Amino acid sequence: MTKSFTKSAVLAAAVGAAALMLTACGGQAAPQSPSAAAGEALSGPVVADGSSTVAPLSEAAADLFRDVEPDVNVTVATSGTGGGFQAFCAGETDISNASRAIKDEEVQACADAGVEFTEIVVANDGLSVVVNPENDWADDLTVEQLQTIWSPESEGEITNWNQVDPSFPDQPLTLFGAGTDSGTFDYFTEAINGEEGAIRTDYSPSEDDNITVQGVSGDIGAIGFFGLSYVEENEGAIRAVAVDGVMPSTETVQDGSYTPLGRELFIYVNNASYAEKPQVAAFVDFSLESHAEIAEAALFVPLTEEQVQVAQDELATLS
Repeated sequence: MTKSFTKSAVLAAAVGAAALMLTACGGQAAPQSPSAAAGEALSGPVVADGSSTVAPLSEAAADLFRDVEPDVNVTVATSGTGGGFQAFCAGETDISNASRAIKDEEVQACADAGVEFTEIVVANDGLSVVVNPENDWADDLTVEQLQTIWSPESEGEITNWNQVDPSFPDQPLTLFGAGTDSGTFDYFTEAINGEEGAIRTDYSPSEDDNITVQGVSGDIGAIGFFGLSYVEENEGAIRAVAVDGVMPSTETVQDGSYTPLGRELFIYVNNASYAEKPQVAAFVDFSLESHAEIAEAALFVPLTEEQVQVAQDELATLS
C-alpha cells in the first residue's frame, strides 16, 4: 500500500494568493499537470470523499489544479473518514480522504469488493484542543486532565471546570468535538482515553468541524478538539491550549514533540482509477508535486523530505 495525505477547505483568497506566488517574478511558472506539460488537455470527474479535516487540502489542490486543467471537475465531499471509506470500498469514489489509517475491516471490505488502493501520506497535522478566547485559566492541560474531561467514566460526573483542577473557576463545562464517523474522533479517543471510540456521550458531536468552532466560540466554558488548520483559520474565535507543556505548531508536529496528538493525514487512491482515468492520475501527481504550495494554502503542516520521497516511490509503482 502507498501513503499520502490531503486537507480540508481553504479560503479562495488564500488559494489565489498561492497561485499568484507561483507565477511571481523570478521566472517561476505555475505548476503544470503531467498532461499539460505534454500538451494534452484532460477532462472528466475526480471524485473524493471522507475526512472533513483533510478536505481543505483536497480543495486547495483542486483550486490550483483547475488553473492547469480547467476541464477536470474535482469534487470533494465530507462524510467523515469512516463514511468516505464506505463509499470508496463500494467503488463510488476515486480518492478517499482520511485523518487516520484504514482499519482492517475496511481493508477487508475493499478486498471483498475488488477495490485495490494505494495509501499516501499527504500532510501532517496536530490535533488541537481548543477553548473560548475568554477562558483565562486553561492554558496548558495535561493528558490526565483531558482524560478527566473526556473519559466515559466522567459522563454526568465531571460537569464543571473546578472538578478538573481545583484552581480552575466554578464554570460549567461544555463539550464539543468530532462525530463517530470522523478519523479525528478515532484518533483523539485512542490517544487520550487509550481506546478507540471510548468517550463520554454527553457532548455535542459533529462531522463538521465548523460546528465545533461555533460552539466553543459562543461559550466561555466550552472545550473542543479538531485539526490544527481550523485553529489557524479561526484565530480570534477560539484558541488552542498546550498539551503537557507543548503547543501544537508546524515545528512541534514535524519534530514529534507534540505528543500524543501529532499525526499524519492520508489519501487513499483507487488503483484502477489511477491507471484508467488520466484525470485522476494527473490530479494525484499534481497534488504531490505541488504539496508545499497546497499545504501552505490550506494551512497544513507540510511533508518532510522523507515523507515526500516515500509518497513518490509508492506512486511510481502505479505508473
